[in-house]
Amino acid sequence: MQRRIRESEYAALAELRYRIREFLRGSDHAAEAAGLEPQQYQMLLAIRGLPNPHEASIRRLAERLFLRHHSAVGLIDRLEAHGYVRRTPSVLDHRQLCVVLLPRGRRALERVVHERLHELRESGHALIHALTAILKHNQSKGSRRGASGAANQSQKKAVKPGGRVVRQPNA
Repeated sequence: MQRRIRESEYAALAELRYRIREFLRGSDHAAEAAGLEPQQYQMLLAIRGLPNPHEASIRRLAERLFLRHHSAVGLIDRLEAHGYVRRTPSVLDHRQLCVVLLPRGRRALERVVHERLHELRESGHALIHALTAILKHNQSKGSRRGASGAANQSQKKAVKPGGRVVRQPNA
């Protein structure tokens, strides 16, 4: 049986959503000030944020941005037309194309990221506070579960594309 959701949990979730949207809106404004469309900034960040540059296939980037393949292609076309990125054959699989940042794309991305990191360092405490309020409710709930809580803790959570959470038993 599900427990009743507290008013404070609704308030905490609403605050978290507000803080996330506030940050994303600021990112959109910073991107536009740097001469980028918000989605162009997101694509540049996705490319730069991958741990291995050889992973920057169009399919992988589309997954990271929750875009359909053809939408990612159109976005990359616009970035390529502005000299921000270039498609190049993958070193791992020559049938695939990877997207690499060009110096102009790196500079544009750096301008936006510099501002966004500054913003997070200045006001990120509000975002952390909102998230902590939600997690605190989860921790207090877990401390009252007793033995059944211990059984649930032996499972790990996996987040599937689209944000769906799936519980999997630990091995």
